[in-house]
Amino acid sequence: MFSTKTKNYTHIKPNTKSVSDFLLDFKNRYQEFKNENLIIDFSEKFNINIKELILFLKLSKQHIKNGTSFVLICKGINIDNIPDELNVVPTLTEAIDILEMDAIERDLGF
Repeated sequence: MFSTKTKNYTHIKPNTKSVSDFLLDFKNRYQEFKNENLIIDFSEKFNINIKELILFLKLSKQHIKNGTSFVLICKGINIDNIPDELNVVPTLTEAIDILEMDAIERDLGF
């Protein structure tokens, strides 16, 4: 996996051949990222489906509980079929917008 850290978030791009391989690698390295706002970018490497996205639900909930944001970038996904606890957007710009909105909500106590 490739990761790029900025002031406000860490942008992660998988470099494995499957979502399950990436998830295993990500879980093994999760301690590095657990206190950071995360954007996981599947826009270039995978034709990911909803069942595979749901695999990240537990991590997303844990991240939110820790007071940080967790956003997945995936194109061609019907977000109406995604649980509310999982932030899925089609572009990096929208992912950054979600991070900003989450920060505002945390500041307001939501």
